[in-house]
Amino acid sequence: MGRGKLRIYLGAAPGVGKTYAMLSEAHRRIERGTDCVVGFVEHHHRPRTEVMLHGLELIERREIQYRGSTFTEMDVDAILARRPAVALVDELAHTNVPGSRNAKRWQDVEELLQAGIDVVSTVNIQHLESLGDVVETITGVRQRETVPDEVARRADQIELVDMSPQALRRRMAHGNVYKADKVDAALSNYFRPGNLTALRELALLWVADRVDEYLQEYRGEHNIRSTWQARERIVVGLTGGPEGRTLIRRAARLAEKGSGGEVLAVYVAASDGLTSASPKELAVQRTLVEDLGGTFHHVIGDNVPDALLEFARGCNATQIVLGVSRRRSWQSVFRPGVSATVARESGPDLDVHIVTHDEAAKGRGLPVARGARLGRSRIIWGWIAGVAGPALLALLLNQVVPDLGLANDMLLFLTFTVAAALLGGLLPALASAAFGSLLLNYFFTPPLHEFTISDPKNIVAIAIFVGVAVSVASVVDLAARRTHQAARLRAESEILSFLAGSVLRGENSLDALLERLRETFAMQSVVLLERTSEVDPWTTAASVGTGAVTRPEDADVDLPISDNMALALTGRVLPAADRRVLGAFAAQAAVVLDRQRLVDEAEKSRALGEANRIRTALLAAVSHDLRTPLAGIKASVSSLRSDDVEWSEEDKAELLEGIEDGADRLAALIGNLLDMSRLNTGTVVPLIRETDLDEVVPMALGGVPEDSVVLDIPETLPMIAVDRGLLERAVANIVENAVKYSPIGQPVNVSASALASRVELRVVDRGPGVPDEAKDRIFEPFQRHGDAPRGAGVGLGLAVARGFTEAIGGTLTAEDTPGGGLTMVITLPIAGGTPPVSAELPTSAVT
Repeated sequence: MGRGKLRIYLGAAPGVGKTYAMLSEAHRRIERGTDCVVGFVEHHHRPRTEVMLHGLELIERREIQYRGSTFTEMDVDAILARRPAVALVDELAHTNVPGSRNAKRWQDVEELLQAGIDVVSTVNIQHLESLGDVVETITGVRQRETVPDEVARRADQIELVDMSPQALRRRMAHGNVYKADKVDAALSNYFRPGNLTALRELALLWVADRVDEYLQEYRGEHNIRSTWQARERIVVGLTGGPEGRTLIRRAARLAEKGSGGEVLAVYVAASDGLTSASPKELAVQRTLVEDLGGTFHHVIGDNVPDALLEFARGCNATQIVLGVSRRRSWQSVFRPGVSATVARESGPDLDVHIVTHDEAAKGRGLPVARGARLGRSRIIWGWIAGVAGPALLALLLNQVVPDLGLANDMLLFLTFTVAAALLGGLLPALASAAFGSLLLNYFFTPPLHEFTISDPKNIVAIAIFVGVAVSVASVVDLAARRTHQAARLRAESEILSFLAGSVLRGENSLDALLERLRETFAMQSVVLLERTSEVDPWTTAASVGTGAVTRPEDADVDLPISDNMALALTGRVLPAADRRVLGAFAAQAAVVLDRQRLVDEAEKSRALGEANRIRTALLAAVSHDLRTPLAGIKASVSSLRSDDVEWSEEDKAELLEGIEDGADRLAALIGNLLDMSRLNTGTVVPLIRETDLDEVVPMALGGVPEDSVVLDIPETLPMIAVDRGLLERAVANIVENAVKYSPIGQPVNVSASALASRVELRVVDRGPGVPDEAKDRIFEPFQRHGDAPRGAGVGLGLAVARGFTEAIGGTLTAEDTPGGGLTMVITLPIAGGTPPVSAELPTSAVT
């Protein structure tokens, strides 16, 4: 019995018609004679969906008791006993009631599939686990019911049920989705055009990626190497030179011309040592391509054009962007550049763009790769020039100009020896010298066509020829060695300079450092291992790449950093000459790891110190400021309960008023303490929505006398995007603080105005003011400026106000009031057309 097949109808939002499409598919299958049953379908009282259930066999649901209520869930056992060919299971992301067979409905579906039953199901894009954060950012609602992406990706078929936002909103307005009493709230909150458009785009892109995965699998299974231009993918070939930034930006512009375009930047490194690119420049280009929405890839290959074309065809790219060669024109005599080779061998399925730049034809100017000083092609050409060249020269001289003279013949043969040294190094040059001397002896010194020399002068001449040839070859090879050493030292010095600079800059990214190490030596993986003692097992402190090892002895290269720390690399064995640079990377990795841990410990210590300071201040506040209103309440209550005194109605009213005032003060103090605790623990989560400032500020003035504030909030102000509750609390604290310090008869002025993209609210008092050096300190917790009396508060009002203001995206600052006093300035963001956000989805939308 094989596994059943899963078909999913995917929608961008509730109401697009997923369940209707699923039921329509069921009717089509029944008409074809397929045994199809309804395992679970939720019609949400939508008439057209209910009609589609007619004529379908329904498996009775299972009843589950939970917390005194009865719920119904899909009966998996009943479906398994019935064993239909196809089962319809709605709402794949649904969470089952506790006590069910499985915690999630997709687990129920997995059981049916394992039993060989085909399943047709539905899910909304917002219920996919990987998109939870994105959907919350768009809609302001965190989905509680999710399904792992892998479950959906394993589906045999995924069909997108698409509908434009306008059509869906019309469907809702007609009452086809929700009841009439929920339509207005849904349309103005979750189902706004902007939300629906963004969710629709998410659904389309997710399905497109799924289709792309299937296409890649198909191409791999059928060994298809040609490019199918179903989607624009642009590969940018990088050399690590400064022109790479120009190429990346050009490729990004090409990708923007077509929807869904993708940019893949690739750097091809030789497999025999230090890369020829600047690590610093590659890091800059990696950041640039990621900022532009592309991806960076590091490929190892000795033949750059072949590796680049292999990568492009492997990822089904449609275009390649390369720069005009930085090599000088005469260098093309030996071999064509990468750009020309790729353009010639790309074939009809890949478009190659050759982009001009400022570095064209100026020379590479980069340190060459370590390892073999000369490429394989140059060595081959060196042997051809050193062996075939003298043979062809001997044939030419014998047939065309046989009487040129031995001295001239020797100079011509010496030319090929020098050419062999320049192209292939010492060995081809020595072979050319030896072979040339034999040809001179055989063809040009008497007796001819014999390997003997009768004239002693010719012996001296040939000996001098061999000596000069060997000397020239040695000098040329020595120059090549020195050039290689200089280039290698240049590469090493640049890497060491980069490491030293990262130390001075205080960079703490261990993964980034290990990634640069992996790219520098063209390794497969790099892992930093550590252990607490020599008898304990190794643990991974950081790792990059694939195929990382867990023990140093399993690596191709391991470098001890200390007794209990080591660097392990896999991919190939490095020569001993690379140990110096590798050791510098290892030392830097250990420093970065220690720095990270010290920073973490310092942050923990800072948090503990701050918590201890707040705790100490809180105890001081509780010991007096909270006791004062309690003492007043206690005294008033004791007086009222006393039988020794007959209180008049006026006295009783005064005592009750004192109790009420004390309770209000106590409630305000406790409220500020709780607010400060929420801010310190990071549990303040604002609910941002559009609102008018003139609706919030008057509500914040309830705690001050009516004649103590003059309000000036124009009705023409633009709407602001804030959390109304947090803003109201912040304004209330600021106004109460201003009234407290204002002289009698001098009301506080509260006014607002619009400035560019923000609204500014100013609270102006005529009190004693605050010196410049204390303007920031007054916003710290438990701070009371000047001679504020004890019992006037615990000094949290302004700290809470600033915390709430910053939580909703605003700022709170203090300025001097002209003529004396203090002005508190709150700046708040204008909504800018951002629709209001609902905290809750409609019940049917959640399910």
